Amino acid sequence: MIMEVNIPNGVWPTMLTPFTNSNEVDFEALGELVEWYIDQGVHGLFAVCQSSEMFYLTLEERVRIARFVKEKSNGRLPVIASGHISDEFEEQVNELKRMADTGVDAVVLVSNRFAGPEESDEVWLKRAEQLLNRVPDVLFGIYECPYPYKRLMSPKLLKWCADTGRFGFLKDTSCDMKQIAEKIDAVNGSPLKIFNANSATLLASLRLGVAGFSGVMANFHPDLYVRLSDCGDLQSETAEMIQAFIGPASLIELQMYPVNAKYHLQQIGLSIALHCRTRDAGAFRENQKSEVKQLGRLYQLFKQQLPAKQNVTI
Repeated sequence: MIMEVNIPNGVWPTMLTPFTNSNEVDFEALGELVEWYIDQGVHGLFAVCQSSEMFYLTLEERVRIARFVKEKSNGRLPVIASGHISDEFEEQVNELKRMADTGVDAVVLVSNRFAGPEESDEVWLKRAEQLLNRVPDVLFGIYECPYPYKRLMSPKLLKWCADTGRFGFLKDTSCDMKQIAEKIDAVNGSPLKIFNANSATLLASLRLGVAGFSGVMANFHPDLYVRLSDCGDLQSETAEMIQAFIGPASLIELQMYPVNAKYHLQQIGLSIALHCRTRDAGAFRENQKSEVKQLGRLYQLFKQQLPAKQNVTI
């Protein structure tokens, strides 16, 4: 069964979850964050993912966040969500049905949930097939989540997913151009679109035919990723300039993410606390704050050097 797919090309931020200082989900700040993403021109929202700290959210929190983001976007952007974190199959079925009931445009499967590190693709396929039968009439995505271990999709397995007609999205985390090229070939002609999570290889992967970007750095300067993904001429100097900036800039994700992303959003005026469940915000050092501020200043200087948008073929 080929399902209707509403996964546009472009930029899909991996959304943060704002928390209050008392460790509750801050829905007021989350609504503000949704509006900021939309104002930046992104093409869709990936709610409830690792950037959202999904392994540290209860099922009720995951479901409520996905429903809130879908309602807040109010048809302006499509919304996909994961939150598929359980080990036991029956619990996974329940999670995915609950997430589908929120009305999101696709429910994203975590690739490492269907088989252990030592288990084969055949084991993965068997369990995925069972899942598709148990959760009918739902469009799925796949997220090659690095935690608790990274399970990359083989081209053969990805082709099986594409051939089912039930998959519309892959967040690729291979950071490997050869693998990305093989995956693109495997899904050619199907509704399944591949989105690169890696900033350093983004332009090269767009030239190969990936549909866009879905990664951490869309929480810092999503407009640059939008500009690159919308650029009609991927061989242009503008495209090369943007790539030369976003690759090195992405190194900041190694420095206390997602605390530093929340600090950046504070710096540009959003009402978001630094509190996280995955990191101790109290350990966020002054030099790390300076790095965020300096990247923000560099971003502003870089934007001044970019050609005006009207000079770029869109």
